[in-house]
Amino acid sequence: MTSANAGAEGGLRALDWRSRAIVVAGTTVMRGLAATLHTRRVTPDAAITPGRLGDGRPRLYAFWHAQMIPAMVAHRGSGIAVLISAHRDGELIARVAARFGIEAIRGSTSRGGAGALRAIERALADGQPVAITPDGPRGPAEVFQAGALIAAQRMAVPVVLGAIVPTRSWRLNTWDRFIVPKPFAEIQVAYTEELKVTAETPRLAASAATEFQARLKALNETLPAR
Repeated sequence: MTSANAGAEGGLRALDWRSRAIVVAGTTVMRGLAATLHTRRVTPDAAITPGRLGDGRPRLYAFWHAQMIPAMVAHRGSGIAVLISAHRDGELIARVAARFGIEAIRGSTSRGGAGALRAIERALADGQPVAITPDGPRGPAEVFQAGALIAAQRMAVPVVLGAIVPTRSWRLNTWDRFIVPKPFAEIQVAYTEELKVTAETPRLAASAATEFQARLKALNETLPAR
């Protein structure tokens, strides 16, 4: 267990009983669901696979917020760190994620996010892969906010865009139409090649958000309708 995961488990004891019950129930449901799911990597890059996110070099991964559950299932045990909202709902998600071998970086790069950006940069400096949902935590859905690109520019690491989509799913009535895979679905995972953020300043890096948004939307369109 990593120190971050140990901290999450220790923090679980400080939650009220309702929150603890939600975390335990959520973990149980997620583990049962994950046991029925099969993950298939669509893109051929051998260094970037659902269970192994890299070859020891840090990368910054970006996928839409709606895909958080299939992403957690596909990348469980990978040691990746994921930026998760500091709100109460994010706290519960972070506790469940910890039990799947996924570390949490708490905060938002779009709302007073200097602390979140520093935490992302520390993880990348330690050689850890980091994932971010560039339209989270509150949307608008599928609008690429600039925080990921600023972090990538500052740390000189590549960005890999990901689409993580089950062939069968429920879509919740939330701002992002959050995806819950149906039992026995196949989770299809597609990645871009490593994308360099070549801008000379963070401000110029942020201006590339529209380009990265278009790339991520196009990547998702390569997967079957769901």
